[in-house]
Amino acid sequence: MKVLIVGNGGREHALAWKLLQSEQIEQVVCVPGNGGTAIMEGCQNLPLAVDDFQGISRYALEDGITLVIVGPEVPLAKGITDYLQDKGLMVFGPVRAGAQIEASKAWAKALMQEAGIPTARSAVFTEAAAAKSGGLAGGKGVTVAETVAQAQSAIDAIFQGQFGSAGEFVVIEECLIGQEVSVLALTDGLTIRPLLPAQDHKRIGEGDTGENTGGMGAYAPTPIATPELMARVQTEVLEKAIASLKSKGIDYRGVLYAGLMVAPNGDFKVLEFNCRFGDPETQVILPLLDTPLEELLLACVQQRLGELPPIAWKTGASAIVVAASGGYPGEYEKNQVITGIGEAEKAGATVFHAGTKLNQQQQVVTDGGRVLNVTGIGADFEQAIAQAYAGIKYIQFKGIYYRRDIGHRVLSGKQGEQHP
Repeated sequence: MKVLIVGNGGREHALAWKLLQSEQIEQVVCVPGNGGTAIMEGCQNLPLAVDDFQGISRYALEDGITLVIVGPEVPLAKGITDYLQDKGLMVFGPVRAGAQIEASKAWAKALMQEAGIPTARSAVFTEAAAAKSGGLAGGKGVTVAETVAQAQSAIDAIFQGQFGSAGEFVVIEECLIGQEVSVLALTDGLTIRPLLPAQDHKRIGEGDTGENTGGMGAYAPTPIATPELMARVQTEVLEKAIASLKSKGIDYRGVLYAGLMVAPNGDFKVLEFNCRFGDPETQVILPLLDTPLEELLLACVQQRLGELPPIAWKTGASAIVVAASGGYPGEYEKNQVITGIGEAEKAGATVFHAGTKLNQQQQVVTDGGRVLNVTGIGADFEQAIAQAYAGIKYIQFKGIYYRRDIGHRVLSGKQGEQHP
């Protein structure tokens, strides 16, 4: 079968890499892809925008694409699944109505409250003055405010247009203390099955300091998500969410990603829902997946996930270290030549490309803030993390930056250490 993947990041490279391990996959096409997918055997890039629905559908129909997998949230929120389904294509990813669970934080909070899903107390404001009396922010895309002054400054920036039309209202919620856990689950709208829980490192600086980023590293499976906690997440979060979506007439097929905050006492609340595979969590989860990925995704699209046996996993652990451009998450340079990828892979690491492209000389160059995901796999976390760092030492490009403490909690045994 032929598969088309929409997106150009490390997540999409990892999806293509995993699919191509199966004898059932003839070819993977990435739209638009990156430098890594451009040179991977069995994969090709198609230079179309992720929101060029007409161009994507025309190519998919002409080339006999069996399945379209949508990576980023933006095309999902714009209705790519609805459009392609209308053309007769099978798509892994929720319809536009379902993608609201990520596209509208206010809509998602209302759904959680209606469904009785544990989440932070919150309120929605459309004016800065009212918002400033409401509390502290605590979620992705805005600010984790640890003081009232920080919260008020963030509110002013939002209503002054920092986030464009997305700043017409603000969701303010209580600041939760604990550790974040990412639970990505596959669903066909009836059955929902979680993948291995992962833990991301969002802060740019070592010791989890500095600005929030898209993620500077990750590992899986995170020990803080115990079997007991995952059993509760299944019944109190995932199944309630799917039932609530179904009650609204939304046929949700794809990934439902719950971002949790696990408190010191082991209790948890949902910070947010996302409507797609996480990045960089996907890059540490897929190397441990033993069940063929295409079997799971097709079962979701064809609404027969409940017929499959339990998802099979390899033993051990996986970890990635993100190599970023200097200056990220602020301004950074592009088009810097990257060397050492081959040496890193010879050392045992797997390198997923994120912000890369090929230049006219067919050299791999930087093309984004998060450039490469250097991945290690081992019998335990110590081996996996050591393998990732053994690989990244070979990677070179002007301005390269990476954290040198990825996995510090799990290595030091301080899984109980908490942060806002």
